[in-house]
Amino acid sequence: MTIQTPVEANERVYATPKVCAIAICLDGCEPEYLEVAIAKGLMPNLKRMRETGTDRLAHSVIPSFTNPNNLSIATGRPPSVHGICGNYLIDPDTGEEVMMNDVRFLRAPTIFSQFYEAGARVAMVTAKDKLRALLGAGLKFDEDRAVAFSSERSGETTQAEHGIDNASDWLGMPVPEVYSAELSEFVFAAGVKLLKEWAPDVMYLSTTDYIQHKFAPEQQGALDFYEMFDRYLGELDALGAAVVVTADHGMKPKHNADGSPSVVYVQDLMDEWLGEAAARVILPITDPYVVHHGALGSFATAYLPERADQADIMAKLNATDGITHVLTKAEAIERFELPGDRIGDIVMVSGENITIGTSAHRHDLAALKEPLRSHGGLTEQEVPFIVNRKIELPNAPVLRNFDAFFYATVAAAL
Repeated sequence: MTIQTPVEANERVYATPKVCAIAICLDGCEPEYLEVAIAKGLMPNLKRMRETGTDRLAHSVIPSFTNPNNLSIATGRPPSVHGICGNYLIDPDTGEEVMMNDVRFLRAPTIFSQFYEAGARVAMVTAKDKLRALLGAGLKFDEDRAVAFSSERSGETTQAEHGIDNASDWLGMPVPEVYSAELSEFVFAAGVKLLKEWAPDVMYLSTTDYIQHKFAPEQQGALDFYEMFDRYLGELDALGAAVVVTADHGMKPKHNADGSPSVVYVQDLMDEWLGEAAARVILPITDPYVVHHGALGSFATAYLPERADQADIMAKLNATDGITHVLTKAEAIERFELPGDRIGDIVMVSGENITIGTSAHRHDLAALKEPLRSHGGLTEQEVPFIVNRKIELPNAPVLRNFDAFFYATVAAAL
């Protein structure tokens, strides 16, 4: 190990690891996926870890989307601290709707950058490139102590920008199709090779939820995915690393009996109540990968015109089938630990089997080949939290997925 003292990041102190401390974010890993795969005998390594290590459930941050939770895991703090409260937002500086991928939106240093500054070797591999710049913020690649790349762009990596030249060639695996299980398998395979050959002190492996959007826990595509993951997990464990397995969010079916998406189109309702385009409904799940979810999730925020009767609008939304929570900005800031300048006047959450859309005509659902499965609300907040070593842990809701590196370093310091 290359560091000798604990590391502080965002007012949390992380133990000095004696072995590599690894956090794995299984994107969209509803706990049922693990239960079903273990019951079918497909995950012997994870089964053993649950029995001999530490097995808990944790809560993700809300909205239970990819970017907010990955950055919470990466910083050890909620969105109110790091600023990333969705995949998509209205930029308060410009009023434009933009992706929240730019490093300028990040308000706190990552755990990785703080370990790097302390002299550690740091590795991060993510499936989608949309997260790579945010997760790699603050790392420098000129001292051979940092590696940060995505499997999506693994054929384009350079030593200067990613810490490794052509990661695809280095790993001996082709650049995966973005809508595939192989996009995540590349992450696991790279993690194993990095652990063997590069010896990081801390490592983060983050996958894509394409499989979880596409397949329910008992379907073959999901079973194959978790059987594959278990093989790599066994290798990481056998190499002596301290490993925490968690998720950014769960995943629930969001479709009607006929297989059509179950949606309440809130922009259409706002247009009816306030006039066309008077209010702006923002769906923070929005990202370039619409094949996954059609930009339909269970969390939304809305900007209301000054003349609007907010209490009346909130009452109407509360009376709308499928909407389970309607909060003012102040309530959302307090309950969900969100940055107030990056959400609207009200926040909405929908139930377990329904999503929130803008206007029906704005959603291109042609790419959805299977019944919709999605996330974003409170019903997708519960996630696994499994450590391959025996340590003391609370349970949800005290235990959060963003405690992953805190406890990974605790386990790695034993």
